[in-house]
Amino acid sequence: MTTISRKVFTLDEFTIQQLRMFPHATGELSGLLRDIGLAAKRVNVEVNKAGLVDILGDAGSTNVQGEDVKKLDVFANNHIMGALRHGISCAGVASEEMDSFIAFDDDVSRQSKYVCLFDPLDGSSNIDVNVSIGTIFSVYRRATAKGTIADESDFLQPGVKQVAAGYIVYGSSTMLVYATRRGVNGFTLDPSIGEFCLSHPDMKCPASGQIYSINYGNLNIYPDGVKRYIKHCEDKSASNGGTYTQRYIGSMVADVHRNLIKGGIFMYPGTTARPEGKLRLQYECNPFAFIIEVAGGKATDGSQRILDLIPRSLHQRSPLFIGSKTMMEELLNCLNTNGGPPQRG
Repeated sequence: MTTISRKVFTLDEFTIQQLRMFPHATGELSGLLRDIGLAAKRVNVEVNKAGLVDILGDAGSTNVQGEDVKKLDVFANNHIMGALRHGISCAGVASEEMDSFIAFDDDVSRQSKYVCLFDPLDGSSNIDVNVSIGTIFSVYRRATAKGTIADESDFLQPGVKQVAAGYIVYGSSTMLVYATRRGVNGFTLDPSIGEFCLSHPDMKCPASGQIYSINYGNLNIYPDGVKRYIKHCEDKSASNGGTYTQRYIGSMVADVHRNLIKGGIFMYPGTTARPEGKLRLQYECNPFAFIIEVAGGKATDGSQRILDLIPRSLHQRSPLFIGSKTMMEELLNCLNTNGGPPQRG
């Protein structure tokens, strides 16, 4: 009888294993990722029992974006910030839910070399109807000197300077996906042991896909190039044996997560009323652009690579087009032509 030995790595075990590959590494990034994982487990508990306790619905205030703050938004924000504040790996945080950044002013934090930006609960408008939601985060090496208090320059760095980025999707299962320049790995929460376990090693975004994700309700106010690409997708859907299909959840974490695994493109263009778009560059666009590019895909604002954009403010917005390489090339051809069918790049 043959005995099959299968090693399942927890998030902690995996980060420690990665640390061993770099003898001079300090372990701060690994510690920071484990802190985020701990906060995610706490948020997951509340998400799962949200229908049973008084935690659903509005918190009675608006965030800096002018949007209603949900109670779970506040809970998630406080727990993620608390986990990072009480750790030893983070000099400060910035959150979509807060007007400004917070620098951690204590001896340990001032010596930390990383800062973290996060969207504590993306897709929170879907909380009350039990649709998948998520947490998004990114990590930068601070621009200011160790030993000093972090300042705004640490948080206004272009996405290309990220050292790590990731997200947690709270769905039928809870999954944490994070990327460093060495690759993208996914961990699924095993509720029986309360640990994130490696389930999707070395994730790659398929070079081509069949799914295009966009809010059709805004079609009439999208730029002409976007309309051309949607028509291109519709034509590929309608042809004999049509290959393209439209899927839009309305929760960015869920939409991009699906396309990362199955291949596809997610689009959130600007409109005639809001040409700058709705998504936040620092909290949503940059983290996902980093993850998808490491996985082999592409991300752009329609004219420029997302990761090259220079942020001007913490809550700056940007259009976003992100996904499989081939579909992104088709999109860019549509955006850069005055008409006619797209040409394969």
